[in-house]
Amino acid sequence: MLNSKQRAALRGIASNYETIFQIGKGGISETLISQVDDALRKRELIKLHVLDNSMYTAREAAEEIASKTGADVVQVIGSRFVIFKRNPKEPVIEIKL
Repeated sequence: MLNSKQRAALRGIASNYETIFQIGKGGISETLISQVDDALRKRELIKLHVLDNSMYTAREAAEEIASKTGADVVQVIGSRFVIFKRNPKEPVIEIKL
């Protein structure tokens, strides 16, 4: 679980990131979960976008993906959200946990 200072630091880092996954009418599949998990292992912090034709809101999608991958939701704004998962073997982002 992230505290408010860690979350604020991660929001600042994520502001420069591009969206790398989109959630559309296909919803959240096992394939998407495995791809997100792989991306989290490499990057630790990723930004996702929920399309208008999706049956999920950004908050719902963020919570479901975070619970299935063991990640933390950093931020949800509009149709975009940011999640973080520390890589214990090779940390990429330096924040005090």
